[in-house]
Amino acid sequence: MIKIAIDAMGGDFGPEPIIEGCIQALEEKRFLPILVGNKEEILSLLPQYYMNKVEIVEANDVISMSDQATNALRRKDSSIYKAVELVRDKKADGVVSAGHSGATMTLATLRIGRLPHISKPALATLMPTLGDVKTLVLDVGAVVDCKPQNLYEFGAMGEAYVQKIMGVKSPKVGLLANGEEDSKGNELTKEAFKLLKDLDGFVGNIEGGDVFDGSVNVVVCDGFTGNILLKTSEGVVSTIFTMMKQHINKSLPAKFGALLMKKKVFANLKKQVDYAEYGGAPLLGINGCAIIGHGSSNSKAVKNAIFQAISYTQSDVNSTIEELLTKNNKEQS
Repeated sequence: MIKIAIDAMGGDFGPEPIIEGCIQALEEKRFLPILVGNKEEILSLLPQYYMNKVEIVEANDVISMSDQATNALRRKDSSIYKAVELVRDKKADGVVSAGHSGATMTLATLRIGRLPHISKPALATLMPTLGDVKTLVLDVGAVVDCKPQNLYEFGAMGEAYVQKIMGVKSPKVGLLANGEEDSKGNELTKEAFKLLKDLDGFVGNIEGGDVFDGSVNVVVCDGFTGNILLKTSEGVVSTIFTMMKQHINKSLPAKFGALLMKKKVFANLKKQVDYAEYGGAPLLGINGCAIIGHGSSNSKAVKNAIFQAISYTQSDVNSTIEELLTKNNKEQS
């Protein structure tokens, strides 16, 4: 049975949405959750029926969002440290945390370790598109200062993930730049372009608007650019929904029209842009599975993050990444 270590104490709202999300996941899939955190708090939130369906690992420390990620290695009694150690020690197949993302990335990278041909892991996230398949963007914050080799590896990891997890047979990989022409970009992207040409799915440079039109399946960028892209997109979505509500409230016909569209149009739109639908961001390039959730994750987001971890561990994403990098014989630099 697949075992998923879950940081029960991470997140902005404490263990309650984490436990609830775990219960929701158990109702739909067969797996063994290993809840890591304050045992007394966990038991107080766990219904009697689920007591024998989970394991609990005691942890008396919690790394808060304001703590330095670099301190995570020293705080061995923290819930995220112990959750990651379960994967390192092969007692769990994957780890899920909605806690301190920097601490989770640091611990997963250094304690679980990287895949042999990966110089640095990447945090990947899904962006909504006009089509049925979302676009995978990486990196969105794990590696702020990148070398061309890193971007090449991100491309290979993204291609493998989209193939094995999202079921796209021949993914299209694009490099985010300030123009589609081969000559566009800065020094980093121009050098990365030369390396990425070795990937079968590489289609060249893309612009910001291409992220959302479904023309590519994978968008490659450094973590600084990717994080700005992610936060800007979240801000735009939030602003548009707020503006829609403001305009609807000013007009009676608009209110009536909105009521008619509420169940189909607005519900589907919200589903497309809601982070809770996919739950978390996989940290690609580590020798295992780590899914990093949003700090404000609700129970639905936690459930879907767990489902992501299960899908990841059931796939051969990591071996596919290794095959791609080995085939193209790109050495780390």
